[in-house]
Amino acid sequence: MGVRREGRELALQALYSMDLNPTEMRAALQLLKENVRASAGARAFAEELVAGVVANREAIDKSIEEKSKNWAISRMGKVDLNILRLAVCELLFRDDIPKNVTMNEAIEVAKKFGTEESPAFVNGILDEIASALPEK
Repeated sequence: MGVRREGRELALQALYSMDLNPTEMRAALQLLKENVRASAGARAFAEELVAGVVANREAIDKSIEEKSKNWAISRMGKVDLNILRLAVCELLFRDDIPKNVTMNEAIEVAKKFGTEESPAFVNGILDEIASALPEK
């Protein structure tokens, strides 16, 4: 597994943890550090992603809500929602990651951590968001 995929998975776990147990970002990342083995590069990338989601959560959630037909954020599964948050953060606020890479990575993470329907759900919403953005 690549460093960035590993970082995305760590970031997902941290965001999920923060949703279930409302806690500060640093505490969630510290819990991961103490309980999950990962490379320094993966940890650093995870921290960047989590910080990006936390700093831009309002704009990220607004983008998700606007493009998710008949799905309120409150009704989405926490895993799917946090996969979307990570990917939308990459799409909107990271110039160093191509759109297609972000989308493919989100789908792969959804296959691993989500339900059987998660990859299609994540892909549908991300496709709507990404198609409205200029190429990087």
